[in-house]
Amino acid sequence: MGKVGAALALAASLAGSGCVQSRQYADVQFTPPQGDYRLLVMRPDVAVNALETGGMPQPRADWTEQARSNIIEALRADQAGRGGKVLVLAKRNELPNVSADEIADLERLHYAVGNSIALHKYSGAALPTKRGKGLEYTLGEDAVSLGRRTGYDYALFLYAEDNIASSGRTALQVLGVAGCFIGFCAPSGGSNQFAYASLVDLRTGEVVWFNILQTGSQLPGVTFGDIRTQQGASQMVERLLGRMKAGREVREAQSAEKR
Repeated sequence: MGKVGAALALAASLAGSGCVQSRQYADVQFTPPQGDYRLLVMRPDVAVNALETGGMPQPRADWTEQARSNIIEALRADQAGRGGKVLVLAKRNELPNVSADEIADLERLHYAVGNSIALHKYSGAALPTKRGKGLEYTLGEDAVSLGRRTGYDYALFLYAEDNIASSGRTALQVLGVAGCFIGFCAPSGGSNQFAYASLVDLRTGEVVWFNILQTGSQLPGVTFGDIRTQQGASQMVERLLGRMKAGREVREAQSAEKR
């Protein structure tokens, strides 16, 4: 199964009743970075597709590049107000002593791990050995090596897919909704978005925080943050990163101090 097909399958398995859904997981002892930390924001992994009349996504390279550029700008704006030393990668060859191929390999590794987290932590297909626990996922020595050579403490990864309903798909939705008024209701899925972000501790290689976002609508012409626009990209980044929560043990300790 290709990257687009895998993401769509995950999005379908995560579908629920809400139009906008997000949920965070974190290592039980995780504290959001603060103070004099060093954060490397990896080049966003982005795909924007045209959702054709029959429901099949058709990749659009022009839409994808525009969306990636918008997300990079949104990430820079988001991180500018958080403190720390932050570098947002727009290309894979921007790090001294680290090749573009090494960055690409780490991105592919994260894609596999991120999809595993999305599947097993969010879709109900929990692994028996991880049920009821924190994250317990890692990018291993490749991530540790990156941190050692660059001096960064954390790496932030982001994956985003936007499926934009074509005019034919929107027309089919209109017919489906109209059918509801005459007793035959068969609305078809419209534009939808699937994204996740993860924070990796480059000192250990562990994924210490993860958040997922899914939006969608059965109503024709309704979208929730088109990342081909700067406003939509900023909205998506805010939904994913705006309220990073601490891990369970940290939150419990903070609550105990307030009593």
